[in-house]
Amino acid sequence: MIRTLVRITAKAILWFLAISLGLVILFKFVPVPYTATMVMDENSISKDWESLDNIDPNLVAAVIAAEDSKFCAHNGFDTEAIEKALEYNAKGGRIRGGSTITQQTAKNVFLWQGGGYFRKGIEAYFAFLIEKIWGKRRIMEVYLNVAEIGIGTYGAEAGAQRYYDKPAARLSTLEAARMAAALPLPKKRAVVSPSGWLARHGNTINARIGVVKRDGLASCVYE
Repeated sequence: MIRTLVRITAKAILWFLAISLGLVILFKFVPVPYTATMVMDENSISKDWESLDNIDPNLVAAVIAAEDSKFCAHNGFDTEAIEKALEYNAKGGRIRGGSTITQQTAKNVFLWQGGGYFRKGIEAYFAFLIEKIWGKRRIMEVYLNVAEIGIGTYGAEAGAQRYYDKPAARLSTLEAARMAAALPLPKKRAVVSPSGWLARHGNTINARIGVVKRDGLASCVYE
């Protein structure tokens, strides 16, 4: 009985490793058609895959400024951010994450939304794989094409068309900053005409875009 269980478990693990590796290699070259988040979305879906060449560098700089300033420096995991998040969460209250853009991309493409250490463990596995197989440019390209930017709106192109009636290739720094500001809570945060804290947050990201460009914090995306 125990041997049978071990055999079945070993086969399941091998199948998981083979399938997951195959998907990672496949999505290095072809667009991601759908994600679990899209499939589970109760709203009608708007998405339009675009090459990174057709996405304004302002948006790349904006998401790095807002989400992961060490994107080009880390190997997929920001240990300092993770340690701070764990320390903060140990105090109780609202849970704070320490995920990098790499981890968010791994979750968005291969997994489901929501917390839990089991999902975080699998997320780490996929994050490791895409760092090694995709590289930074592809990670950013996929992230900007599958990230939820509003209700039923996925990806930079769909977001730019919805909010600004223009292609993602022609975003101003402020437009990019406001889209990036909405990413953590895309169903609740306004992109157009935000007010209060959200408006100030967008302005802060807008200012940080200059720092990202000045310090070459997005250089790995364009190498």
